[in-house]
Amino acid sequence: MTDQKPLLVGITGGIGAGKSTAAKIFSVLGIPIYSADDRAKWLMAHNETLKKEIQNTFGKEAFLPDGSLNKLYLANEVFSDEQKTKKINNLVHPAVKLDFESWANKQNTPYVLKEAALLFETGSYKELNKVINVSAPVKLRVRRVLMRDPQRSEEQINAIIDRQLPDTDKNKLADFIIKNTENQQLIPQVLKIHNKLLLLK
Repeated sequence: MTDQKPLLVGITGGIGAGKSTAAKIFSVLGIPIYSADDRAKWLMAHNETLKKEIQNTFGKEAFLPDGSLNKLYLANEVFSDEQKTKKINNLVHPAVKLDFESWANKQNTPYVLKEAALLFETGSYKELNKVINVSAPVKLRVRRVLMRDPQRSEEQINAIIDRQLPDTDKNKLADFIIKNTENQQLIPQVLKIHNKLLLLK
């Protein structure tokens, strides 16, 4: 392997589509996975510059006295308001972008995967070389999330789905599509994409 930078590949999919399951198969093949959603939460709690920006925009209440994120406040005050959600995304997205680039440059593999729920919605897919969309019928996705997250109601799940770009639009923008239906096996689809990505290096 030369010291060439790895290809930056995104993997996305609506809630319940199974992007994390597909990403796990790639990781078994030795591909490093960057979970943008997990890192965003970590950066919001640990990146001092980002913390200051969040406090300046949303007030000191955005953090608890111990310095951790006040998730309840953010959920009620910020994420329930579309304008405030845009504001916080505009603060968090650049921090995640820098963090991802720094992480990717340290990897020594032909490509890396950035796993994120809203790659297309935020426009961050434009910063990647290729994008994979994990697609599944809405009814199946709702059923999966109800089983996985019993605390969520069907109404809540549908509200999240409505805020995300529909699969038809995502599939048009994606370079590769993984169909995660009950009769489509994931492993052969992942292997096929993996082999195509290796040929691009």
